[in-house]
Amino acid sequence: MTVSVAQAERPALRLTRETIILLGVAALAWAGVIAYARHMGNGVGTMGMSFVGFMGMWSLMMTAMMLPAVAPVASLYLRTIGPPNRRRRLGLFVAGYLVVWAAAGVPAYFALRLIDDQVADEPGTMRIVAVVVLAAAGIYQLTPLKAVCLRHCRSPLAQLLHYGNIKGPAKDLKVALHHSAYCIGCCWALMALFFVFGIMNVWAMLGLAAIVFSEKLLRHGETVGRVAGATFVVLALLVAASPRVANAVVPSDPAPMIEM
Repeated sequence: MTVSVAQAERPALRLTRETIILLGVAALAWAGVIAYARHMGNGVGTMGMSFVGFMGMWSLMMTAMMLPAVAPVASLYLRTIGPPNRRRRLGLFVAGYLVVWAAAGVPAYFALRLIDDQVADEPGTMRIVAVVVLAAAGIYQLTPLKAVCLRHCRSPLAQLLHYGNIKGPAKDLKVALHHSAYCIGCCWALMALFFVFGIMNVWAMLGLAAIVFSEKLLRHGETVGRVAGATFVVLALLVAASPRVANAVVPSDPAPMIEM
């Protein structure tokens, strides 16, 4: 082991070679997402995207949003387990992590297709959907299950040490899949908010990515998560009570072009 338990209990964003590489990849992904959003605009549902097109866009979006938060974990993993084959192991860990988040786009796509087919043209019904999703996401942020998943994401050392005793070429993928399962449990409700704000809402992407990053890496990240949850519940009440707020929160079709 190359780091102490006290040092590694919570991942920190240190500018190691691994974190610099991953942050660079995330920056390129953000550039791609912003360019795509400028072209597509924002709207409700799938915005007419095919399954393949949506999955490509979703994968790029997850790379941009999630890599900055997982970069310290990847660096911690490599430093904790040991130095051999660091480049290959980093690639396998990140690939496994992003594959899980890309796969989360499959249910997201079909849920958005349901919105396309059932409620996209009915503002009143879409407003109800927005209230339900906002309230559910906010309440989930305050639940014990969220707390358990977030604690793992903030302190993954025990898991990393456990896998340090496992041999075989698939070890790094197993670590990534295990960690990403907790990450999905921690962040799925935040990603569900794209059903409300629009799948190509860049400002929502930036805000939610900031919440994810803060929850996992900042000293008071758990408090950030609870404050975000309470905020979403309040926003749900405002959307339910005020058509003006609802019109400001929920995008309309056809999608307008985003001016960044």
